[in-house]
Amino acid sequence: MLTKEALEADLKSAIRAGDDVRKRTLRMALTEIKFVEVDRRGPLDEPAILVVLQKEAKYRRDTIEEAKRANRNDMVASTQAEIDVLQDYLPQPLTPDELETLARQVIDEVEASGPEFVGKVMKVLMPRVLGRTEGKVVNALVRNLLNELQSDP
Repeated sequence: MLTKEALEADLKSAIRAGDDVRKRTLRMALTEIKFVEVDRRGPLDEPAILVVLQKEAKYRRDTIEEAKRANRNDMVASTQAEIDVLQDYLPQPLTPDELETLARQVIDEVEASGPEFVGKVMKVLMPRVLGRTEGKVVNALVRNLLNELQSDP
C-alpha cells in the first residue's frame, strides 16, 4: 500500500543514505501532496496520492521533452533519474493490448454503440486504469474503438 507515511519513511531513509536524487524527488512529491491536501482541506486517500504522483511523473516527462529540444542533456539525465524514483511508487503501466482489452470490456458493459458514448465509457474505464496509463491515451483508444463500432454494420 502506498501511503503518505511510507513516502515520508522512504524520505528519511534517503536522507540517512545520502541519496540526493531520491531525497529531492520525494520532498517534491510530498510537497505536492501537501498542497493538494490543503486545497481539499483534508488528507488524501490512496487513489488521490497515486494521481498526484502520476502528475509529478507526467510533469517530469514533459520537462524531458523540453530539455531535449533545448539540448540540455544534463537536465534530461537528472529529470529521468527523478522519474525512475517516482516509478517505484506507481503501478506497472498497462500494455496496449491490456488497455484495449479493458476498453472493449467497458464498451460492452455500458453497451456503447458509437462516439457519443465516449464520456460514459471513460467514466467507467478511468478508475480501472488509474495511474497505469495517461488519460489522453485512453481517450484516443476509446474514440477509435467507438468509431470502429459505428462504421461496422
